[in-house]
Amino acid sequence: MRPLAASVLLLLSSTAPSLAQDGRLPGYRVAAEAAQREIEAKLRAIPDSDNLREYMKRLSARPHHVGSPYDRENAEWILSKFEEWGFEAEIETFDVLFPTPTARVVELLEPFKFTARLDEPVLAVDPTSDQKSEQLPTYNAYSRDGDVTAPLVYVNYGLPADYEQLERLGISVKGAIVIARYGMSWRGIKPKVAAEHGAVGCIIYSDPRDDGYFVDDVFPEGPMRPKDGVQRGSVLDAPLYPGDPLTPGVGATKDAHRFTVEEAPTLTKIPTLPISYGDAQPLLEALGGPVAPVEWRGALPITYHVGPGPAKVHLKVEANWDLKPVHNVIGRIPGAVYPDEWIIRGNHHDAWVNGAEDPISGMAVMLEEARALGALMKEGFRPDRTIVYCAWDGEEPMLLGSTEWAEAHAEELRRHAVAYVNSDGNGRGYLNMGGSHTLQTFINGVAREVTDPESEVSAFRREQLRRIARATTPEARDALRQGEDLPIAALGSGTDFSAFLDHLGVASLDLAYGGEDEGGIYHSIYDDFYWYTKFSDTDFVYGRALAQTVSTAVVRLANAEILPLDFRALAKTVKGYTNELKTLLEQRQAEIRERNRQIDEGLFAAMEDPRRPTVPPKKEEVPPYLNFAPMENAVGKLEQSAERYATALDAVLSSDSPLPEDRVRALNAKLKDSERKLTSPDGLPRRSWYKHLLYAPGVYTGYDVKTVPGVREAIEQKRYAEANDEIARVAKALEDEAALIDSAASDLESLGR
Repeated sequence: MRPLAASVLLLLSSTAPSLAQDGRLPGYRVAAEAAQREIEAKLRAIPDSDNLREYMKRLSARPHHVGSPYDRENAEWILSKFEEWGFEAEIETFDVLFPTPTARVVELLEPFKFTARLDEPVLAVDPTSDQKSEQLPTYNAYSRDGDVTAPLVYVNYGLPADYEQLERLGISVKGAIVIARYGMSWRGIKPKVAAEHGAVGCIIYSDPRDDGYFVDDVFPEGPMRPKDGVQRGSVLDAPLYPGDPLTPGVGATKDAHRFTVEEAPTLTKIPTLPISYGDAQPLLEALGGPVAPVEWRGALPITYHVGPGPAKVHLKVEANWDLKPVHNVIGRIPGAVYPDEWIIRGNHHDAWVNGAEDPISGMAVMLEEARALGALMKEGFRPDRTIVYCAWDGEEPMLLGSTEWAEAHAEELRRHAVAYVNSDGNGRGYLNMGGSHTLQTFINGVAREVTDPESEVSAFRREQLRRIARATTPEARDALRQGEDLPIAALGSGTDFSAFLDHLGVASLDLAYGGEDEGGIYHSIYDDFYWYTKFSDTDFVYGRALAQTVSTAVVRLANAEILPLDFRALAKTVKGYTNELKTLLEQRQAEIRERNRQIDEGLFAAMEDPRRPTVPPKKEEVPPYLNFAPMENAVGKLEQSAERYATALDAVLSSDSPLPEDRVRALNAKLKDSERKLTSPDGLPRRSWYKHLLYAPGVYTGYDVKTVPGVREAIEQKRYAEANDEIARVAKALEDEAALIDSAASDLESLGR
């Protein structure tokens, strides 16, 4: 859920004015705006920061990982609150594979003896850090069992480029245990790449340069990770598919066909464990071999060496491989006009330990939104569309609850789901907006309505000012000052929108405040009520702001007469992606030509460090020409269709005439499917679960998005024939999208006559 860099986002900004920029409500006739604004103003006045504090205190009071007693207790408590506030609510349970460790060992055998602690100490000032009997040990879920002894090699962040650097140094990890630092990619990528290069085990540690005293004071004096703090987390191969490893593509119900554990393709191929930087330092100190490149050096008070040896390490991981229940709490408010059109809102309730920041800071917000909607219902409010509130379980192991629910209800969701709105924790600072670019104008309009509690300007204005300050060109600054919509980030994965956007093609948003609160307690026992109320949104005013933001978005989507989609932002964004892909190819061609020239002239070897032996570099084939014309032509059609639709929509919404319900229903059915048109039933190459052709997590980035992934990753992975095929496939999807938009525009034009 990381936004794209502001400088990149600015380049994608649409230049055409939107209804939101003009102060209008997208999707509403002028005659209907006043009533909707009155509802939204009442709704935003209800959330209370004191309630958020109490929800967090209750939900994070004890560890509540998947399968734990307090996880079930929290689900039942959330259910009771939904029912108290007037929702039709139920708990829906799935049985999923969730291993927990029975043995964990990291020992340094040579050149001296050291046994890693693999435990986080109790802190006297932190009242919930002593709940040892209920805490999950420090481990990486879905690591294969294994017991290996081998030389140790330091691989920096453990990404493909790091192994290329090792190859240039003449160092192989085949038969070795690697140690990688957390960061720069999702943790599951590290054992995946290590296994691809022949490693037999993987250790992941938090370096203080990234997540400790180099950043700020450590907990409990400051917010950052202490010496013995450990980041738990899943290492499932989520870029292949998320959810239950044994039931890909179908809900993990009692009678579901399941893989065996041995057959499950998303488990790691090698044993993997996380450790603290306190445990990592002796291992790294014991390494010899070349001194690590400058950019590989962390902040431990040692000289970083790469190895291999003389360090020899014993790594052992064993787990029980049981099925555990996940308890999703689903609450509904039936729609009064369009009950078969669903606006879905979600946040997860499970945590690795107490999870005050992740996820309870977001779960508490969702509860306060539900209370606010309940208060409006007591006054007679009913949304036009059905609103579905979902408290997901099992997100932390890899989106288990949301994925299994979406897979089990896939056909219903394809028929009924209009939009999905997600959060996954909340902090203090700026509004981060990510999602489908058809909803870019819509969510900008919502951001203009919410007051930032620190600056007392709108959330939109505060984020706009931040982007102006960070803009790198006068043109970018001028565009922002003119009040245009702020481009939103494309979504990859790593939280519960994945099954909706990536798999089913449901237009989605992911929202949170943050950027002013540093945190080094992620997935540790110190992510608790004490830490959050001391170092994050201490007075819960940004929790209140998120409740105002999301509840406004949900009700505005639910009541819109015509679904508030703006296809101009989509067209502008995809045009930007097309240009990026062309530039990527050109850069690759230029880089390889230059490298080959240096090899031919003997310059490459001269630039290497003479103290460090290297393998002579080999020349590469220059990437061939790719035909981007199909995509460029399709983007041109999309731009024309988007402008036609915007003109027709403005004419209809500017009229005072009532809109015929049957024709509006048919129009909205088309618009609902607009995101589906950007998916392919065949999915992406070698990972068919991911259906969306514009957004997906990267094969080697994990959470972070790869836009137009079939084309982009084919270029990056040197599959150039595949890249040409994917260009054609994306172009066809864009043409289908343009045809749908033209059809919707035609419907609007007939309404306006």
